[in-house]
Formats: sequence, C-alpha cells, structure tokens
Amino acid sequence: MNDEQKTISRREWLKCGALGAAGLALGSHLDVRAAAPAAPPAAKARAVIQIWMWGGPAHTDTFDPKPEAGYNYCGPLDKPIPTNVDGIRIGQLLPLLAQQADKYSIIRSMTHGINAHETASYLVQTGRMPGERLVYPCVGAVVSLFKGYDHGYQGIIPPYVVLTSPQGRFSEAGFLGSKYKPFATGGDPNQKIFAVEGIVAQGISDERQLARRQLMHDLDTLGKAMPEAEAFAQLDECETKAYELMLGDARKLFDLAQEKDELRDRYGRHTFGQSCLMARRLVEYGVPYVTINYKGWDTHKQHFETMNRNLPQMDQGMSALLADLSDRGLLDSTIVWWGGEFGRTPKVQWEAPWNGGRSHYGPCFSAVLAGGGFKGGRIVGASDAKGEQVAERPVYPHDFIGSLYEMLGIDPNSALPHPAGLDVRVTPPPNEMAKSGGRLVEIM
Repeated sequence: MNDEQKTISRREWLKCGALGAAGLALGSHLDVRAAAPAAPPAAKARAVIQIWMWGGPAHTDTFDPKPEAGYNYCGPLDKPIPTNVDGIRIGQLLPLLAQQADKYSIIRSMTHGINAHETASYLVQTGRMPGERLVYPCVGAVVSLFKGYDHGYQGIIPPYVVLTSPQGRFSEAGFLGSKYKPFATGGDPNQKIFAVEGIVAQGISDERQLARRQLMHDLDTLGKAMPEAEAFAQLDECETKAYELMLGDARKLFDLAQEKDELRDRYGRHTFGQSCLMARRLVEYGVPYVTINYKGWDTHKQHFETMNRNLPQMDQGMSALLADLSDRGLLDSTIVWWGGEFGRTPKVQWEAPWNGGRSHYGPCFSAVLAGGGFKGGRIVGASDAKGEQVAERPVYPHDFIGSLYEMLGIDPNSALPHPAGLDVRVTPPPNEMAKSGGRLVEIM
C-alpha cells in the first residue's frame, strides 16, 4: 500500500509538521486550494454524517422489503412493518426507525452494476467510474476542501473525521493529496475510555505528557539556535495545536462520559450506537464531515443470523441519532447519509457453503437521506417485485452525490484543484456520464 492509499493518523499528522488549522499541507508541498465558484448554490446543510455500511447491506432486509417474493428471497424476514408515514414499510427488525420515517427518505433505485467491493466503493463515494487515469477524491475530501480550513473552518478537530477505522478500499483524498485525508480516530467509543489515536493515551497522565513535552524542548538545540526559521515556526505552531488537542478543551469532545447515561443508553451501549453519539458531538462542534465506518455487512454466509445481531443495533443507534439531531435543532443543517457500496443478492443462497447467505449486488440497492434540507417521508424510485432490478427512476452515484453537494452549497460544476493543472470538476460533466437519472429533485 502506498502513501496515497493510507488514511492519515494523528501521529502521522503531527510528524508531517503541519496541522490543518494552520492551513499547511500534509505530506505534500503543493498548494491545492479550491477556486471559489462564481455562483454557488445556497447552502441548506453545513455538515454530513455518513453511515457507511461497509461490505454492502441487504436492501431487501432493510429499506426495500419484498415479502411477496417468497421464502427463497426473504427467508425468515418476511414480515415488514408499517412506519409513521402512510404507505411506507421497512424491514421487521427496524421498529425504532419505523417511527422516524417522517425524518428520512429512501432511495430504492440506486444502481451501478458493479459487484466488487473496491471498485463499487470508489464509484459510490466519488461518483466516478473506476479505471480512469485519475484517482478522484471522495465526498468527505471534497467537503473538507470546500468547507474546511481554506474556507472559514477554524476548529482544532480536522474537518473530515472517520469513526473509528479507515474505510480502506481506496484513497479517500485522491489527487487532492494527504491534506484532505480523513482523521481516523481509532479506539472504541463504547469503552470506558475512548482512546482516540494520538489524543487520548491510556495509562499516561497529563503530568507525564507535559514532562515529555518539556524534555523535547530541552533537547531541541537546533530550534533554539535558529529561532527565526520559518520551518521551525510551523513545527512550533503544529506542536501547540497538537497539545491543545491532547490536553486542552478539545479533548473533552471525545469524552462521552459528559453525556447523560440515559442518552447513551438510548443510542445503545455498543460501538455503533456510541459512534452515532460521537458523530452528533462532532457536528455540534462544527466538524463538516463525519463518517461512521460500520463494518459487519458482507454477509456471504449465515446472513440471517448476522441480521438478527446487527439490525437491532443499527436500528437503535441510527434512530437515536435522528431523534437527537432533531431535538437539538441540528437535523435541518445536518445531512445523514446511510448506505454502502452496493446491496446484496435478493435471492438467498441456501446451498453450501453459503448456508443462507447473500452475495454482492450492484444492479439495484437502497440508500437513505435525512436532514440538511432533504425532505423526509418520501420514496424515490422503485425496484421490481423481487428487488433485482430498478423498475422506476434509476439513481446513479453521481446523481446522488451531486444532490448532496448542492444541499451543502457546493457547485457540482466547480473546478477541483489538480496538481498538474488539469480541468477537473466536482462531479463529472454531462459528456463524461454514460447514464444519469438527474438530481434528487423530488426530495430537495
């Protein structure tokens, strides 16, 4: 794996000698600043929480149930439940989300036809077809570019955060470079101490951290000999910001013990639930893009046993997130995006060695959008009777992503800064799109 394929850690960030708050490049000396669009769309949203269903969730067991298709398609999950919106029903293991359906819309006609994790993940998160000569940035990196340090964001927490582990399928920053890679927290927010990498070190007291800093200063003879050197001034500023993270008020942001036990219980005392709570705290702080990398959905074998474990946790955490954002007045300005790289085969693979598994499926799958100006209580598109093909209103990844950008006030036709000076737009222009279903105007 090369440098462009790694997600930057907090320690690597510090070692690069550049902190985003100082507007310095991470691991790159190229100045890649976005050209301001002439007339950006009016922003309705200021932040995104992306619930990335790593591995690809089954659309027919979640937000597009097909009980009439029969046992070979539904297995034991053949009793979808009504929601608080007339005419909309969802999977039977999502009763809490069923009571929040007025807050979100379901896109049941997502499509791209790719069944491989790496290429599908790249396409769904960049809107670009894999295999081109350029490696394009994902949505989080683009939002970090247009809503981050170069455009008014002043938070000490990086503008693009992943909870808790890197997605790992492709280089999130693409040609934008390492400055726009996400900060992956590591750790587990469901543990007593959320050990955020490079910020919270278990077993090391604040006093010991300060003593280490003093020792570093005592040994820094070169810096003392060249106090006017610009490079050392940048390192000093980076160090100051880093210690503000480790020892200052910013560290408290990652301390979920500051939340009431009742609220933490509502989110669920599991990694996903507490990640949802942490995501809410981050957007409340002002972080413009947060990804929850939610693993466990690549269910080739014993699919239904996994669904019985995973879906109740997803239901609890996601429903609490929507309700909490709404109660705090944050949902109107925060987009919640649920989805993965594809769906899973509608027809169950009962035979050995799968024993009731579902495989990768890109021809038709679902995504969910809530908040940030998107209307709730709606269905966009439709799949056929078995969930195998798009029956109405196909939605391609670039249609979906372009809609997010517009709600964020990012002109999809804006130029992206390319280190070689190439003319590259935020979303592919019409002449580069093989197919398009158009923006999600039904819910915008």
